[in-house]
Amino acid sequence: MRVIVDLTRCQGYGQCAFLAPEVFAMRGEEALVYDPDADDAQREHVLRAAAACPVQAIHVEWMAIQHKGMRTAAARPPRGDDDGFRKTGHIVIVGASLAGGRAAGVLRREGFTGALTVIGDELYEPYDRPPLSKQVLAGRVPADHTLLPHLSEIEAEWLSGAPATGLDLVAKRVTLADGREVPFDRLLIATGARARPWPNEAEAALDGVLALRTMDEAIGLRECLAAGPRRVLVIGAGFTGSEVASVCRELDVPVTVVERGPAPLVGALGGVIGAVAADLQRAHGVDLRCGVTVEALEGDADGRFRSAQLSDGTTVEADVAIVALGAIRNVEWLEDSGLAAGVWGVACDAGCRAFDINGLVTDDVFVAGDVARFPHPIYSYQFMALEHWGNAVAQAEIAAHNMLSDQMHRWPHLSLPIFWSNQFGTNIKSVGVPTFADEVAIAHGSVAERRFVAVYGNQGRVTAAVTFDQAMWLEHYQHLIERAAPFPPASHTADRRGPMIPVPAEVPERIEATQVTVVVTGHDPAERRASLVRGNR
Repeated sequence: MRVIVDLTRCQGYGQCAFLAPEVFAMRGEEALVYDPDADDAQREHVLRAAAACPVQAIHVEWMAIQHKGMRTAAARPPRGDDDGFRKTGHIVIVGASLAGGRAAGVLRREGFTGALTVIGDELYEPYDRPPLSKQVLAGRVPADHTLLPHLSEIEAEWLSGAPATGLDLVAKRVTLADGREVPFDRLLIATGARARPWPNEAEAALDGVLALRTMDEAIGLRECLAAGPRRVLVIGAGFTGSEVASVCRELDVPVTVVERGPAPLVGALGGVIGAVAADLQRAHGVDLRCGVTVEALEGDADGRFRSAQLSDGTTVEADVAIVALGAIRNVEWLEDSGLAAGVWGVACDAGCRAFDINGLVTDDVFVAGDVARFPHPIYSYQFMALEHWGNAVAQAEIAAHNMLSDQMHRWPHLSLPIFWSNQFGTNIKSVGVPTFADEVAIAHGSVAERRFVAVYGNQGRVTAAVTFDQAMWLEHYQHLIERAAPFPPASHTADRRGPMIPVPAEVPERIEATQVTVVVTGHDPAERRASLVRGNR
């Protein structure tokens, strides 16, 4: 029995843990963990839990999460496009993870009966990634319990273990690693991202140096943790690194976290809340070292990782090193394709239509998920690429709908980013873009108790909110962001502990994509063209 909890909606009330304790459990005040592949004997308990959930976040046997306004399966799709394409067209989706699988389901639900091909580089069925760094790593559930419900049963040609290596926009075909060519009428790019590897290849090859992004990587890391290492070194204190450190402490494994910034999560939440995350880690026994970097990984004569040299001259002895340095978007296969694809992803408009390198919108190529770089009107139309579960789902639904619609019936992707992380028994959630802010204020609760709501503002408007074990407030602040409410917001709730005093948010400066250079050639408007130049010139 496949179970999915939309943790972007879950507010941690915990009724599910009482009604189906064999499937759901609360870690701390609001941090929910669950078995995505529960035993069928638990079906009645899970269905009761789903019915009792105040926010209807539990779904059984199907991916029911859908964009506001998205029609149900029984609704007749809009006739914005010709019926001939719906019946005889060929849609190819490159990327068989959450976004690609979700888009495939929506295409069928919206009445597309033509040929559908889904290309994936992994041999596994589509699976859910968030449980890998939580339930799977902690040993609560096996990795194969993370398979997404029924996605592989969608009527489509699933080409697993077949990475795409090239795209010909003129001929409308995708080239695969094995030499096959797959033609298409319309294409969805949903190739996502991969873990950034350790830059020194020889050091990265040491036994015990691992990353965490895929199911195979989660299985390998779980085996290392189960073996009882003397210490684990985590390189990077973003969300993945912090969650790995949390699991280590839960398993009573000593862990050292090395972060080049001033505190954990600064790149996502800013320095003020990052300092709270630092206190949280140290309170749970993490050896947290900020403001330093790992300069070298060292192994023994048998090629096993044994220690790391830090920039402050110290040495960390450990058996396992987790490289958590962020992600690389999978765009290499699009080089020379003519699309605007680079280190930040594939550029597209708010309707998920890809841009070519001249900045023109393509009619038949769409983008969704981690690999998409899109403008968001709320944030001054700045382009952003989000590695969020909720964004992958919502954007895939918008892209699939728009692939079957004409201009009059297309929808914009306007969903606010929502992110969650369970670490050290604390449920951390955010809505909006916290780094798009100049100030932050504590609106509810207590920082000292690590149970609070932090509200972010930019030029006098609310732009984001972050909660620590206060998820019930997230929807309220989502509405304030959407309405461009004044910052600091008015609040007269009982859990206010004092005046709301804004302070500088201490967000990092935005990094420009300097790795890509654009050259414009030609004189006449009919011949003016842009081209990408990679590397030094």
